[in-house]
Amino acid sequence: MLFHFKDQFPQLKPFLDKYLEFLKRLEVPTKTVLLEEGKVSQNYIYIEKGCVRAFFNNNGEAKTVQFFFENEGLTSFESFINNSPSLLTIETIEPSVVYLLPKKYVTELVKELVNEPEFTQLILQVSAGRQMHYMNEFFSFIRDTPEQRYQNLLNNRPHIIQRVPQHYIASYLGVTTVHLSRIKRKIAKGKSHF
Repeated sequence: MLFHFKDQFPQLKPFLDKYLEFLKRLEVPTKTVLLEEGKVSQNYIYIEKGCVRAFFNNNGEAKTVQFFFENEGLTSFESFINNSPSLLTIETIEPSVVYLLPKKYVTELVKELVNEPEFTQLILQVSAGRQMHYMNEFFSFIRDTPEQRYQNLLNNRPHIIQRVPQHYIASYLGVTTVHLSRIKRKIAKGKSHF
């Protein structure tokens, strides 16, 4: 679960190393579904190489919620914790190398770590960071135009623009691919005046 934090919290390494043997390594092509909407999440996913998107079905149209890249971990948390159907599908959008840690071992690892002060600090940091990210996304959808949201991606997360196919970016911004093309032309035209 927390293997990507080993460098940040070396004190946790002995605990994490015990669970390395239970990680299942997968080399998968583009469009591999790692978790299907409506199914219960049974694994924590760690991305060694590649890109993954989380999306949900809105009346037959896929709405992208988030992108994940190398050295990031994810699952459908509400499904994973509560054994409830996932609200999201998790799918690769590049050929990827991922590791899956089954829920049973995640639970055992957390039980071992729960009394470690560094672990509590780590969980609080990760939770606060994700909460802040999702709040910013939520506010941006209410406050900003699609053009402003695209400009924010360009400024703050250019790797998304460079690696993610345009139709997924359009879905993420809540616009059509045609509208996204217009936005890109407008921004490019604005830059050419300087």
